Amino acid sequence: MYYGDETNVSEEGFVPYGWQFDDEDVCIEVQKGRSINLFGLISRSNDFLYKLSEKNINSNFIVEFFDDLSFKIEKKTVVVLDNASIHKAGKVMKLLKCWQKRGLFIFFLPPYSPQLNIAERLWKEIKEGWIRPSDYLDADNLFYALDRICANIGKRLFMNFSEFNI
Repeated sequence: MYYGDETNVSEEGFVPYGWQFDDEDVCIEVQKGRSINLFGLISRSNDFLYKLSEKNINSNFIVEFFDDLSFKIEKKTVVVLDNASIHKAGKVMKLLKCWQKRGLFIFFLPPYSPQLNIAERLWKEIKEGWIRPSDYLDADNLFYALDRICANIGKRLFMNFSEFNI
């Protein structure tokens, strides 16, 4: 079983919170620029399937990703997704039965329940833990770092999902 979702990483950086002393000026450089989209499927055993794209992730992207996956799987596979419009687009819904014949089953979470999707926790770890501040120096550096992180999930980088009540 996999949990799937998408996220965006951009040159703007990720600053979830911060603090400073009263007499201290803090400056965080921000630049609007390129971004990269990541669609991924993660299992509780850290098996990670992903695709990076500078293009928008839309229903065509989702169809292509799952169609490719449906031909590669060797056993029945369930993918848990949220109710994003690109996940439930007409193009996607039309192919569900075809994918099921190939052994790929899509399960949609109830609306407004991101806490049930462990992929959300993975995005947080990537952005807050594994991407370093120095990776944001330029887009190429950031995209390379993200690709290396994704390639190493389940090999050198691991999530402990037992800590989360999902």
